[in-house]
Amino acid sequence: MEFDKARNLLQQFKGNSYIYGYGALKQAGKASAGFGKKAVLVRGIFRGSGDAVETIVNSLSKSQIELVTQIRGSRPNSPKEDLYRISEEIKQAMPDIVISFGGGSTIDTTKAAVVLYTLNGQIEDYFGTGMVTKVILERGKSLLPHIAIQSVASSASHLTKYINITDLSTGRKKLIVDDAVIPNRAVFDYCTTFTAEANLTIDGAMDSVAHALEVLYGAIGKPFYSLAAEIADICISLVLKYLPAALDNPKSQQAKEALCLAADLGGYAIMTGGTNGGHLSSFSLVDILPHGRACAIMNPYYTVFFAPAIERPLRLIGDIYKKAGLIRTDLNTLKGRFLGIAVAEAMFEFAARIGMPARLELIDCFSDEHIERAIKAAKDPQLKIKLQNMPVPMTVEMIDEYMQPILRAAATGDLSIIKNLPV
Repeated sequence: MEFDKARNLLQQFKGNSYIYGYGALKQAGKASAGFGKKAVLVRGIFRGSGDAVETIVNSLSKSQIELVTQIRGSRPNSPKEDLYRISEEIKQAMPDIVISFGGGSTIDTTKAAVVLYTLNGQIEDYFGTGMVTKVILERGKSLLPHIAIQSVASSASHLTKYINITDLSTGRKKLIVDDAVIPNRAVFDYCTTFTAEANLTIDGAMDSVAHALEVLYGAIGKPFYSLAAEIADICISLVLKYLPAALDNPKSQQAKEALCLAADLGGYAIMTGGTNGGHLSSFSLVDILPHGRACAIMNPYYTVFFAPAIERPLRLIGDIYKKAGLIRTDLNTLKGRFLGIAVAEAMFEFAARIGMPARLELIDCFSDEHIERAIKAAKDPQLKIKLQNMPVPMTVEMIDEYMQPILRAAATGDLSIIKNLPV
């Protein structure tokens, strides 16, 4: 039942522009047809990627698409250096179409490389919301067609308008939000997830939860609330039920399909609304944590902070965790901050079950410098959208008083120091 509901939502989301499921790589040529005859492939390199790339190349050949060259994909977190390298190699190849194959970092970097290939400039010119579209309209151009082939159940970059790029020199991640960068078509063959290491499986699944959770929290009083609630219910339920099973048996087709569907629903969520606190703080933890895990650690603490303002979605989330056996309290007896604490503790319990730390002080190399970096990043105008998306909207002037205790709580696990704003 959950699987059918998930597929129905994906059909509603992407229609026929998305090919997914077991064996989908054989249709890479079909997905790429109609955009040109010369392609470059930006590809990740991971266990099993060689056979997958061979399948892609054969499929392209059957669709009379010439593969001009293969370009090595990105390192984790899409460093700027990899972006500029990939953009330059695309320029040298002069293709009609770009195909990316890999996880979210390779796909994000390819999306950004397509922007630079078409519009030139520096990537800093495009950080923020709608800047790519602005330049496209000014110059009367259109981006080079991009077909994104996902290889892991994670960020859903293959379906969305988001690009994350990291400056390794500062340890900060910045964001492009623009409909223009959504890949023209997408493919996801679930078979490619069978070789993923346990940590990657956890990171991807928890990123899916963060997408659905944060969008739902921010949907209060907005016209898309019902859709956000439906997506979150199915997405988070799939992860809580099937992530432990996928860790126990990485070759379980049912468990891996559940996580792939959850990841794509997370993508639908962030195309419906926006993420907020957990994602914003995660951007300053890139040097010590993968993205999904950073969001997962932060979200219980933001849950307590938001709790008085999000009682309706919080009851939905609480019911999901209760059905998963992670809450034994009668949630009907709780409200406001106390309801938020009960849900946060259920998140801690799930983290323990999958072997994931629930506070930052347990992470190697964490220091107060990360908190200072997160505070500084939250005040960056280019990340203002995350503050605005919060169910308790926060201004720059409020960050020191209210966000700093959240970060301190996330470091130590002490929920009592989190302050709540009057509702």
